[in-house]
Amino acid sequence: MAKLTRRGALGGAASALAAAGLAAPTLARAQSTVRMKIQTAVPTSSIYFDLMKKLGERCDKMSGGKIKMEMLPDGAVVNAFEMLDAVDKGVVDGGYSWTHYWSGKNTAAGLFSNPAAGAGTGMDQISHVAWLLQGGGMALYKRFYAEVLKLNIEPLMVQPMGPDPLGWFKTPIASLDDMRKLKYRAPPGLVGEIFKEMGINAVAMPGGEIVPAAQRGVIDAAEWIGPADDLALGFHTVFKHYYLQGLHQSTDVGELLINKRTWDKLAPEHKAIIEAAALACMTETYSYNVQRNAQALQKIQGEFKVQVHDTPKDIFPAFIKATNLVYDREAGKNPFFKEVLESQRTFAKLVVPYWNKIVGLYYNLGIDSPYK
Repeated sequence: MAKLTRRGALGGAASALAAAGLAAPTLARAQSTVRMKIQTAVPTSSIYFDLMKKLGERCDKMSGGKIKMEMLPDGAVVNAFEMLDAVDKGVVDGGYSWTHYWSGKNTAAGLFSNPAAGAGTGMDQISHVAWLLQGGGMALYKRFYAEVLKLNIEPLMVQPMGPDPLGWFKTPIASLDDMRKLKYRAPPGLVGEIFKEMGINAVAMPGGEIVPAAQRGVIDAAEWIGPADDLALGFHTVFKHYYLQGLHQSTDVGELLINKRTWDKLAPEHKAIIEAAALACMTETYSYNVQRNAQALQKIQGEFKVQVHDTPKDIFPAFIKATNLVYDREAGKNPFFKEVLESQRTFAKLVVPYWNKIVGLYYNLGIDSPYK
């Protein structure tokens, strides 16, 4: 064993101090508290605002208090349709909305958050999330923001909340022809074009404007998200007919957008925590949707005497036909839209034959249940 000398001990101590000095900036960065203001596109009454607060709380706990996210309701800093530019420019650190809100910048946006009728393929929400996580969808999604839109944004998918109902109506409808007589609030982008292709008078507006517009007679019918959120916004006060099955957002996934400069300053472990919290939020959203929407529907029917109807059957084939017409037309004009659509169609050929049979099992169980 080497004999320890005073000079050797002092040299070792100096080396240790030098190493500690080199590590100090990295350690300081890892230990500094990160504070983010996240502007959402929903009011505080929304179950999805509640879920975003839980995502922030999860980041806080997993980081030992080093990640603090303040969730802001729709309109707190900017309105919903201005959020993308606000995040890009750093007006807010992050935003929560849906990719299809940015369809005016590039129509491929809608394929990520709400491909109508499963992009015309028959994929449901779970198989769409499988495409995102296992079928190459996330890589295309990140390219969409970085290369196609060229924005300073790091995107994460956080909340699969569909399928969205066809929506609320002041008077009942028995057919597609009945719906063509109405002015209907629909999502923006290609979904609106699909409805128009079907001969429906579709208009877009943020969620908070729907009930006032209906009260003024500006619209006759509207869709939003689902029973729980629709109840919170007061749809039942102006509409008394509700159609649960809708193809326009058979898939609907909310996203968290973070300013890229803010993201790049995060320590690797903080990035990993936010990514893990996003995945956890996806799981929690599924459970929220089942329980909260079922509770809300019971209240809508029982307390507020809203009539729940099946969607007229002739709407489904007309919608699927219009979807593929609009999507094929768009693919001929937009190369990136075509690339994403082909990716989804390829994945659908793999998963739809299997997954739709499995879903059929649960449907048959449900109709034979003594609790139906």
